[in-house]
Amino acid sequence: MSAIRCVVGLGNPGPKYAETRHNVGFWLVDRLARRYGATLRAENKFSGELARMRSEAGECWLLKPMTYMNNSGRAVSALARFYKIPLEQILVVHDELDLAPGVVRLKKGGGHGGHNGLRDIVSAMGGKDFYRARIGIGHPGHKDAVTDYVLSRPYKAEQAAIEQGLDELERHWSLIQAGEMQSAMQAIHSAT
Repeated sequence: MSAIRCVVGLGNPGPKYAETRHNVGFWLVDRLARRYGATLRAENKFSGELARMRSEAGECWLLKPMTYMNNSGRAVSALARFYKIPLEQILVVHDELDLAPGVVRLKKGGGHGGHNGLRDIVSAMGGKDFYRARIGIGHPGHKDAVTDYVLSRPYKAEQAAIEQGLDELERHWSLIQAGEMQSAMQAIHSAT
């Protein structure tokens, strides 16, 4: 059992993307920063916004790559190399087309499922055995509609469902950060 030392929220920088489905990873990192009084600051060395957070479970880094989604691995690998953080102590939070809005699933490892942010992290880190918090955003129904869908805002009901999923992650955060993933999975998977 390994505690999480770095939480990476995936998204795209700038106000144009702030409220889009693709940015749910950023939303969770922002929530954790608020909850635990951490301040995210631009760190050029890590190509992102970074904060050191202290929670009931100890300390960990919060990272929002500012590289745009498809180059997220640059920020993650720079931080992991500098602070010597192994793959299994990293949690990547991202949007998931294959889950209904608000459904949250924790898992370790696996493929990238076509998610360009995950694809780039796997490539940059040379492995895929990091934890993921997959936050459901639903699917537009046809693969040709995916790009416009993820880069647009969720409908009101979808937004409410996503917020409830984020609430569950926050509610069980100390278990997640402590690396007690089985307990966290049971609690979150039964609630969302």
